[in-house]
Amino acid sequence: MSQLVRLACVQAEPEWLDLQAGVDKAIRLIKEAGEKKVNILGFPEVFIPGYPISIWTESVISNSKILLKYRQNSLSRDSPEMRKILDAVKEAGIYVVLGYSERVNNSFYIAQSFISPAGTIINHRRKIKPTGVERNVWGDAGPEGLNTTVETEFGRLGALCCAEHVMPLLRMHEYTQGAQMHIASWPMTWEAHRLGTYKAPGHEDYNGDLHASRFMSREGNLFVAVATQVLTPKNYERVGLNEGVDVAKKAVGCGGHSMIYDPHGKPLVHAIPEDEEGILYADINLDEALGRAMLIDIVGHSSRPDLLSLNVNTPPPLTSLSNPQ
Repeated sequence: MSQLVRLACVQAEPEWLDLQAGVDKAIRLIKEAGEKKVNILGFPEVFIPGYPISIWTESVISNSKILLKYRQNSLSRDSPEMRKILDAVKEAGIYVVLGYSERVNNSFYIAQSFISPAGTIINHRRKIKPTGVERNVWGDAGPEGLNTTVETEFGRLGALCCAEHVMPLLRMHEYTQGAQMHIASWPMTWEAHRLGTYKAPGHEDYNGDLHASRFMSREGNLFVAVATQVLTPKNYERVGLNEGVDVAKKAVGCGGHSMIYDPHGKPLVHAIPEDEEGILYADINLDEALGRAMLIDIVGHSSRPDLLSLNVNTPPPLTSLSNPQ
């Protein structure tokens, strides 16, 4: 008999530039998911301490104070704050993919830690290439960025961050690792025109972001949970958005476009308003992917490795990763 899995994803506003408050909010969401009998919970990209959207709208010099505070409030993987999160995950008894800005001495990375119900980091990866001006804040991943999946008793779980979803070779690498479920971690995502004259072309357009995540569900025959941040007007100044930016002029809350898709790309839940917080839940049956796999399996009977193949610089084994004690 097939096992049902309760897959869930977060749509919530970060505690901007505040490590301790961000940890506390993550713990509250983990506790809520545990009470709802979730098996797997996904968080947005850099939920702690939030995505510094002003890196796209202001100069590096104008952002200097915010970025200094951002770095001071990023999360170290081996830290008292992380141990508090691990204890909360253990108490909830669930799997969590936590997105955060990882601090390693004076370097920073867009990170995802896969945490088991035992409260242990069983996989840790970093975004392999920060997008555009993100490179002013975060560094490139090493080979650990290729560790995109982990085995759970509920099935094989994968995760990527933001624009990694439009990197075909990285997606293909995750499929070859046998992923069955996927956490698509994004920051706030909105219509590109909302950044007005400050916008980078096509940056964070929610239609494109959702299409990329949805296409991955069909291409990889996966259940995909899209986790996104929310930004409300009371925090515009806090994150450095000035009045020249359309969202600040209109003072509207935005950014949340979380969703859960089945392997056909069908939405499994009702979206919640983009300025509201919540956790989306879907009870899934992994056997539902088998019917689609009969039609197409791009790493199996539908592939042609004699004509097309993917070369990967093999990442280190997961057992080489140290966990906080």
